[in-house]
Amino acid sequence: MMKQERIMDISIKTEEAAITAISIYLLSKYNFDLPIWALVLLFFSPDISMLGYLINSRFGAFTYNLFHHRGIALVLFAVGFLGHMEILITIGILMMAHSSFDRMMGYGLKYPDGFSHTNLGWIGKGK
Repeated sequence: MMKQERIMDISIKTEEAAITAISIYLLSKYNFDLPIWALVLLFFSPDISMLGYLINSRFGAFTYNLFHHRGIALVLFAVGFLGHMEILITIGILMMAHSSFDRMMGYGLKYPDGFSHTNLGWIGKGK
């Protein structure tokens, strides 16, 4: 990896870490007083969308991207905030936290040709 690419990679991962940290902080405020084990379980719940890959890679990419899209997370948060619906606020924050965490770890939105092809590049053995 060239020096410029490495600097960009670090910059993106730092940004995603910051978004994840802020989202986790917000979850400490909007969490329905759930125990920590439940929040951890909910944090990883968007990954259930990977079950779409059992049908085919196109449907799997669609379901994965639907549950990992930060634009959708922001809309849910905004609608919840404006409508005073704490459940939508919490779901939006959870989606934002999880999606940013995934991107920090190198998992981006998926292309329909397979799970390993993401908007951040290739993941896994086939890099």
